[in-house]
Amino acid sequence: MRNLKFHRTEAVPSKDFENIDEKDFGNGDDSVDVAKKEESDESSGKLRKDNRDDKLLHSKVDVDTDLIDKARVLTDAINNNISSFSPDLSFETMVNNYSSAKQIMGPTLIRELSGYDPNYVEKNIKIPEFQRELKDRIKNNVEKLKKDGLLDKDGSISEEGFDYSALSMLSEELDKLEGQGFFGNKESKKKSQYGERGEYKNFSSDDKYKNLALKQSIKRSIRRGHKNILKEDLVVFERNAKGKIEIVYVIDASGSMKGQKIKMAKKAGIALAYSAIKNHDKTGMVVFSSDIDLDLEPSNDFFQFARRLNDIRCKGETDIALSIKHAISLFSNSKSMKHIVLLSDALQTSGKKPEKDVLENISFAASQKISISVVGIGLNKQGEDMARKMVDLSNGSLYKVSSLDDVDQIVLEDYYKARNRY
Repeated sequence: MRNLKFHRTEAVPSKDFENIDEKDFGNGDDSVDVAKKEESDESSGKLRKDNRDDKLLHSKVDVDTDLIDKARVLTDAINNNISSFSPDLSFETMVNNYSSAKQIMGPTLIRELSGYDPNYVEKNIKIPEFQRELKDRIKNNVEKLKKDGLLDKDGSISEEGFDYSALSMLSEELDKLEGQGFFGNKESKKKSQYGERGEYKNFSSDDKYKNLALKQSIKRSIRRGHKNILKEDLVVFERNAKGKIEIVYVIDASGSMKGQKIKMAKKAGIALAYSAIKNHDKTGMVVFSSDIDLDLEPSNDFFQFARRLNDIRCKGETDIALSIKHAISLFSNSKSMKHIVLLSDALQTSGKKPEKDVLENISFAASQKISISVVGIGLNKQGEDMARKMVDLSNGSLYKVSSLDDVDQIVLEDYYKARNRY
């Protein structure tokens, strides 16, 4: 995927403190030459190491915002397992069996291709004059998508089309959640040498030099009339624990998830990855049906996550046991907290002993100190019972989705709950 510019780059918090090493403090004495230090920083012109870690939405290439809007039709096509556009086939499907067309294409895709509300199309689909106009509209709209480069000449979604489709999904989801105030940084109250900066305290031999508050130390030295910074002038940041987390978002992409369910699952993934990466946590992904369809190790590459998330198609049965086993394998060997968010109906349909297979893998995850939460979509009694066993074994949480519009908020709630537990 090309590097695409996205207007939320400024949302990444920059860091205004300096990296200080022990060598900056002279040859064993307790002073630092302030003037020399400032001159060195100004002349080097180097990008600070801390700022190089802010990789959330760094991008350089301009994009056409009009194409982002137009690409929404591609996003809905992908969610309904449609990868190419044939004007004649789309028209014939609507005319011959409109109920089937609604199920295959979905209301948004019908609206975008026809230019009419789906209910209006349904009421007038048998009128010959309307059919002629509808056929022309579908053909013209598909040709426009080709002209814009979102479709190839044969009507299949182009690479640029997939890129803009991902950006369309990003734009829609982030605008929604930012407008509702769902993005935040809920921090732990624990102290850590490696956490977020909090208040100041006097420097002691147990403190790391990289935690020095240089500006505050200089001001204290000046107020005391010192030409050099003495050890007694030094202050350091007290650090609030970051609660570093690696999260693997496990998505059920079996056939029953096609359409609106997978659409909202994808948007929830966007919300999760954006919030986690902004908080310097890492997000990975497993997409499964009867097999592992897609995987991504936890990282801070937001666009790679979004681009691969956008490509998910629904098919096959449900093998939760396999998905949990695979998710466990994606975690690093770091000491970060490890958490799995499973979005599914929690019903294993593969294997000879489906429940036993699932719970064995859940137990293994728990033994590795990996917590698992379940976001249940359309849970029946059997699925809910299974989901409760899963979260009880793995110190996770169970969320029963009553409205698909709430999936993103539920996934964010679970992320912050897990983060604050660390």
